[in-house]
Amino acid sequence: MMIWMLDFLILVIVLICAISAIMAKDLLSSAMLLGTFSFLVCMLWALMGAVDVALIEAVVGAGISTALFIGTIYQTSRKAYRQKVGIKIFPLIAVVLTGCAFIYGTIDMPDWGDPESPASVHVSPRYIEKTVEETATPNAVTSVLADYRSYDTFGETVVIFTAGIVCIVLLRRSDDKKV
Repeated sequence: MMIWMLDFLILVIVLICAISAIMAKDLLSSAMLLGTFSFLVCMLWALMGAVDVALIEAVVGAGISTALFIGTIYQTSRKAYRQKVGIKIFPLIAVVLTGCAFIYGTIDMPDWGDPESPASVHVSPRYIEKTVEETATPNAVTSVLADYRSYDTFGETVVIFTAGIVCIVLLRRSDDKKV
């Protein structure tokens, strides 16, 4: 019961951070709120037992993304300029349809912690039985993160590096360009 209360408290704070980040007029405050949002989501992942996802969220969401946001803000302007416009129908329809597609996609997913789910029946036993033989690593969690999922981690690193380079190229000041 205590864990559920902690999860609920963190979820409420996550929602407050998200709404505050959207409503903030100061972009630096918004970036810091998004960093806090990512860190709290990282805590939720860790509480759910998905330590690998929590680690990636901490590095990418709370760390690198926040640093890129702050770097971008210091290269541009700190204030947000808002236009007074009404609700745009096409983006609203696109978001609602995407949300409905996501909900439809989760209908046939197995229940949380179902021992008969494909991951529990096929993937987990193989990792437990073959991890030492295939990776020479006695710890199954380490072998999954470092050996079986190392290409995922490398791909995520490439994506973050590419995003950082694109930000640098797009945000160069005109006086930095030598003609």
